[in-house]
Amino acid sequence: MSAVVAYLDVAATTRVDPRVAEVVLHWMTEDFGNAGSRTHEYGARAKKAVQQARSFLADTVNAKTEEMIFTSGATESNNIALLGLAPYGEKTSRKHIITSAIEHKAVIEPLLHLQETRGFEVDFLQPGSSGRISVEAILERLRPDTLAVSLMHVNNETGVIQPVAELAEKLRTTPTYLHVDAAQGYGKVPGDLTAPIDLISISGHKIGAPKGIGALVTRRRGWDKVPLEPIMFGGGQERKLRPGTLPVPLIMGFYEATKIFHESRENWEREARAMRERILEALGKTRFRLNGDQTHTVPHILNVTFDQLNAEALIVRLKDQVAIATGSACTSASYTPSHVLKAMGLPDDVAANGLRFSWFPPQTRDFDPLPIAETIAHMQPQEN
Repeated sequence: MSAVVAYLDVAATTRVDPRVAEVVLHWMTEDFGNAGSRTHEYGARAKKAVQQARSFLADTVNAKTEEMIFTSGATESNNIALLGLAPYGEKTSRKHIITSAIEHKAVIEPLLHLQETRGFEVDFLQPGSSGRISVEAILERLRPDTLAVSLMHVNNETGVIQPVAELAEKLRTTPTYLHVDAAQGYGKVPGDLTAPIDLISISGHKIGAPKGIGALVTRRRGWDKVPLEPIMFGGGQERKLRPGTLPVPLIMGFYEATKIFHESRENWEREARAMRERILEALGKTRFRLNGDQTHTVPHILNVTFDQLNAEALIVRLKDQVAIATGSACTSASYTPSHVLKAMGLPDDVAANGLRFSWFPPQTRDFDPLPIAETIAHMQPQEN
């Protein structure tokens, strides 16, 4: 791929920070011990490092060290949270779950599995054209048998922020657990995740860490643990919820990436907003619509539909200039209309042609959106 192609698909993944890569390499080639090894110094150093990382990462969401377990990423965390809570729901006859129709497939598919094979009833709430689920809409659906609410923090296609902090405060006084898929919002909207959310899924590769590492926060309610059961077995690591040898290099990379992002977050947000303004100014040369509530959105994601243009054709035309996507990388092989935009009630021609621009300062500091906008404007049919 040509070096001149600007990468504007960080909602899919970010480049690993070189400083993070250096840390990962160190724990692969020098301090390479197994954190479960108790008979020598290699294992002891690895165990101590993992505990340091766990403590720091837990503190970023105002959780206790023992409330965070490491996973391979948000998808696994979502599955542990939702499928692991299901046995408790079955035992207590609480088999009703509330979620939204705009969740990532890593939430929708486990919930469909529970609905289709284990008799759970799942409400998939529609957000309307704003792309934002209201707290009131969720509270109206609560029932005595509602086991959990699962609501994403930031939508991966539109960047719209969901009211998870407000919802957490409301649900804390009920027996209903709240699970939040925070893959896109972790680090970027940090205050929300310090709210009393019971279960938080986190992914490292959205903030400059390697792929394959994430976490699940399992926050206690007083002395009571969230009643999760494991969905895998074999070793008992991570409080018996996620067995397997801990990937120390990836954990330390996640730790380093989070420290770097935490220290630079204010600059990141300022630069992200400045880039957003430059892109929108350039797009003034085109005919477009923004999808989703722009008053409740992260600064680094835009979802745009261009009048009378096919999104896939546009991506092909722009491939030598910019890397962008139509939506979730997990469903990019499918050219069907976005399930997120369709759930927002947008027409098929809009839902099928939404383009997502997402950027990660300072890596895109020198990107000039004007040539892209000029190409798009040239492709659009002239108005009569």
